[in-house]
Amino acid sequence: MNNIPNLSFDSSEGATDFEFIRLAELFPRIEESGSHDPLQPHRISFFALLIVTEGTGVHQIDLKNYEIQKGSVLKIAKGQVHAFQENPQYDGFLIVFTEDFVLNYFSKTSISLISHFYNYHISAPIANDRALNEAFLTDLTQELTVENTYAQKNIVASLLNLYLLRLERKSQNTELQNNNSKQYSTFLQFKNLVESNYTTTRNVKDYADILLISTKHLNQVVKSFTINTAKTFIDDYVVLEIKRAIVSTNKSLKEISFDTGFDEVTNFTKFFKKKMGVSPKDFRAKKT
Repeated sequence: MNNIPNLSFDSSEGATDFEFIRLAELFPRIEESGSHDPLQPHRISFFALLIVTEGTGVHQIDLKNYEIQKGSVLKIAKGQVHAFQENPQYDGFLIVFTEDFVLNYFSKTSISLISHFYNYHISAPIANDRALNEAFLTDLTQELTVENTYAQKNIVASLLNLYLLRLERKSQNTELQNNNSKQYSTFLQFKNLVESNYTTTRNVKDYADILLISTKHLNQVVKSFTINTAKTFIDDYVVLEIKRAIVSTNKSLKEISFDTGFDEVTNFTKFFKKKMGVSPKDFRAKKT
């Protein structure tokens, strides 16, 4: 299995933080560059929106397949692993933008409300709203083709910000976050700590101590957003990172076990098999 690189933002038009790409033009561009195989899982270092305007198909995000059709939009967060299907029977647009673009042009309030890009663990990446998509694409296309480009990036960011907020309003998570902002802030801190420290500890008490709260309170917070315990959240994230590493690198299982915080390969294998029902070796064999 070949290495699949982490993809950084790479625009054909010299853009540095935002690009609007027709899917029909994207695949030939990737093939010409030869940088990677879009059909194989690859991790992105930017954010992406895949908006389908015609046809049907499948798109994989973090090793899970999502059925897409006209009116679908897939939200892919920085750090997630995704892959296109072979010979896609759909068309649409891919909108890619960097974290700097978000931080520079979105308000802090908007960023906290648009939860998926920073909290994809608890919200589905797919939404369906044909009318909303069409209105957004019309406004965006019109803005990107005007001759007077004064404040264009600000306007594009505003259109994107508004679109994402409207998508977020469709999810149940938004109401929950607004009604319990303090708990949501605690959950986000916990989530960020897990992402940064999962290789050194999977102990709930360690995270509770850092947050200066009890393990009981931490479990209550995590359950209110994920319906799972804090321990389950931690373990699920570790499993996801293991799966990502198995699929997107040619590292040995021993290397992956150490990279993901296990001192012994046997413990790594037991942990993964308990969670997934198959050994890491068998999981890799099924994905190659």
